[in-house]
Amino acid sequence: MLLIADSGSSKTDWRLIAPNGQVKPAGSAGFNPYFQTSEEIYTELLRELPPQLGTLGVREIYFYGAGCSTDKNRGIVQAGLYKLFPGAAIHVSHDLLAAARALCGREPGIACILGTGVNSCQYDGHAITEGRPSLGFWLGDEGGGGYLGRTLIQQYFHEEMPAELREQFAETYQPVLGTVLENAYKKPFPNSYFAAYSRFLSDRLDHPYCRQLVHGGFSLFFERYVAKYSGSGRYPVHFTGSVAHHYRDILQAAARDKGLHLGNVLKNPIDGLIAYHQGV
Repeated sequence: MLLIADSGSSKTDWRLIAPNGQVKPAGSAGFNPYFQTSEEIYTELLRELPPQLGTLGVREIYFYGAGCSTDKNRGIVQAGLYKLFPGAAIHVSHDLLAAARALCGREPGIACILGTGVNSCQYDGHAITEGRPSLGFWLGDEGGGGYLGRTLIQQYFHEEMPAELREQFAETYQPVLGTVLENAYKKPFPNSYFAAYSRFLSDRLDHPYCRQLVHGGFSLFFERYVAKYSGSGRYPVHFTGSVAHHYRDILQAAARDKGLHLGNVLKNPIDGLIAYHQGV
């Protein structure tokens, strides 16, 4: 049997594929080898996976995960998996390759992650051939949920919002500058903290201000990342991630404005990965 995992830092989607093609889903905590050891990964897997999937009969594992971009980090995850599945062939890859395979299959294209954060690559149908640096929340992530929320709260405190929206924002969040700054500079995961504010936009997309803020973030993403690939304008641009999924119509408009063809948009890569590994 084949086991596929798409893992972020907060959750992991698992799918067990039987020889007859039957698919069994499971879920677990997320894993990130920058913050966890092989033993910690094994302990969490042992607690969560056997009750849902069992461990017998798993012959091959494809694990795609956040933080799995170096040999060292891939080895950490592989060692944790091997303790639970000692007889399996285990392949560990970066989550960007998961996006490329899920979105493009075996065709060339540009694959993008647009969720809380962002990432992208150009893919030739077999491997990633070009990439742009992902500079993270403070230096990048243009168009992602963290960027949208950060821009929104900046404009709130600078009084650059329309008055009626500023009043609604204050009623909804009751933002206190000291609390915002503490979450920005002292507490962990500022990207997730600021991404929560972006929900204010999704509830008010009929307002020109909200729609333009989102459109502007996506336009900047296309300019800073997609436009710099050699296949930009020739290959379709595909997306996975919650932000791409929820704002698909604005993403489509921003792509069209840049002369780009928007391809597949998936909320999660796992279904595309199943199709890829089943050869569909």
